[in-house]
Amino acid sequence: MMDAEITVAELRRAVYEFVDERDWHRYHTPKNLAMSIAIESAELMEHFQWLNIEESKAIVQNEAARAEIADELADVLIYAFSFANSASIDISDAIIRKLNRNQTRFPVGQVRGTLGVANQSTEEQHV
Repeated sequence: MMDAEITVAELRRAVYEFVDERDWHRYHTPKNLAMSIAIESAELMEHFQWLNIEESKAIVQNEAARAEIADELADVLIYAFSFANSASIDISDAIIRKLNRNQTRFPVGQVRGTLGVANQSTEEQHV
């Protein structure tokens, strides 16, 4: 399993080198990369548009659809790594910090088995 073998730093470096070899750094600005992440995320969502919950679970079991979905997810992540490179954001630190904040925002005892909304009225949950 490759996730267990490749570090975040190695992935960032691979994305950096890919961009560098093509002299694309001048185009990989935070604005352009943020937009690219959103665009690729929308392409990922297209695979699930109009599907119900069971159909959305089933589609990822289809080998051909799963390969297309994996490609779209890869595009999102590649742009996310490139964004981190461009903005000098330490991805691991950002994730750990966010998870730590979310521990406080979403206490296990209050949100376990729910949609993850603690201490908010129904109206606030849909904002």
